Amino acid sequence: MERTAAKTAFANVLVNTLIANVTTSFLWFALTFWVYIETQSVLATGVIGGAYMLFIAFFAMIFGTIVDRNRKHTVMLLSSVISAVAFLVAGVLYVWQPEAALLDLGGPWFWVFSAVILFGGVIEQLRNIALSTTVTLLVPEDRRANANGLVGTVQGLAFLVTSVFSGLSIGFLGMGWTLAIAIGAMVLTFVHLLFIRIPEGAPKPDPDATSALDFRGSVKAIRLAPGLFALIIFSTFNNLIGGVYMALMDPYGLTLFDAQMWGFALAFASTGFLIGGGLVAKFGLGAKPMRTLLLVVIAMGLLGSVFMLREWWPLYVIGMWIYMALVPPVEAAEQTIIQKVVRYDRQGRVFGVAAAMEAAAAPITAFLVAPIAEFLIIPYMRTDAGQRQWGWLLGEGEARGIALICLFAGIIMVIAGTLAFFTKSYRKLTQLYANAPEQDPNGEDAGETDPTDPDEDAEASADSDSDADAHDDDGRLVESPPPLRGLPPEIPEARR
Repeated sequence: MERTAAKTAFANVLVNTLIANVTTSFLWFALTFWVYIETQSVLATGVIGGAYMLFIAFFAMIFGTIVDRNRKHTVMLLSSVISAVAFLVAGVLYVWQPEAALLDLGGPWFWVFSAVILFGGVIEQLRNIALSTTVTLLVPEDRRANANGLVGTVQGLAFLVTSVFSGLSIGFLGMGWTLAIAIGAMVLTFVHLLFIRIPEGAPKPDPDATSALDFRGSVKAIRLAPGLFALIIFSTFNNLIGGVYMALMDPYGLTLFDAQMWGFALAFASTGFLIGGGLVAKFGLGAKPMRTLLLVVIAMGLLGSVFMLREWWPLYVIGMWIYMALVPPVEAAEQTIIQKVVRYDRQGRVFGVAAAMEAAAAPITAFLVAPIAEFLIIPYMRTDAGQRQWGWLLGEGEARGIALICLFAGIIMVIAGTLAFFTKSYRKLTQLYANAPEQDPNGEDAGETDPTDPDEDAEASADSDSDADAHDDDGRLVESPPPLRGLPPEIPEARR
């Protein structure tokens, strides 16, 4: 693969991902705003957020297998088509049923309408998994951390645009026109994808992956990298705490602002994504991305415990800005580690397992925290007893119960991040990352492969065969496949 072809393909994929992420996040945020404004129910917004992550947890492992078995371009096209169809079905439901029926939490149409929109948004995770493996495919190993930072920047830009236009669209246009805009944007994404060419060969079929849910192959790939499972577990726990913020961030913000102003506040805060991702794109993550990840997580916990201590909108918005600036380094660190220590032809399944476990954690806290906040903590903090016990720390205001929950969530995050430094898994994974040899999924002549030529596909597949054999007994990459397997391992000269 020529360097210029790879750079062009990567830039085009980033632009397309930007359009797709803007569209799916736009409609998801709009749905959350619309439901809360019309129902004033923290429980409803918590259920919507939790259901979104639950859908990701259910489908992510299947998505990972799909990514490993197919060309990345094909996977991205599939994602665009399914999202567009789902949003179109939601548009039909909106026209068919009155708004009162769609907003009735006790009726079936609210749940059907929300589920269809959330499913269309969840399919975007298929594209995101494909994008993570595409970074390995198109970017040299020494620049992948920077590329992952650039991916975070694009996602942050999508969040910025979404935050503004979701609030404005619901505030001024309503849900009907919001759906129409989302449908049109997904069609645009599909058309743009038709003009993108990713230089890649046909994936080699994995004989051990006998089903759409290749859980066994995913676990095997993770176990071959000592400490990787602990990283995924830690990220899962981190998402347990993140579920608290997911369930409570919008209700808290909408107590400080109306829908339009909350959209602008989110837009400003989401510029933190751009700064954080831009810094990673510029400077990388250092020689030990695992250490960087833990330090950033500790900083996120400290910040999350203090940015609601007073019901002041500047404190909340600036705190959110800093918090969001810390998200891209965490995401980029995890992706960079997986891209180096996991074999390329199994990275989709590993990213799928990680996404499934991490996504499954957030609904647990979202489903638990939302009703606890609405029925217990918030009412308690409005009583004289609650004010006497916590007023010295949290001040006064309508949402002091939400502030109390986030305070303890942040403290737990700090403790977990600090303890992780002293684990054996941290030391093993850090050493493995430092010593893992570079893998090149492209091959030296991959740039001459035409994805539409079946003969060249066969050649690319043959190259992939030889690459797949270049592993030792523990599954780690070696510089070249040993042609004489009968020679003893203590004679490296003969092996070469």
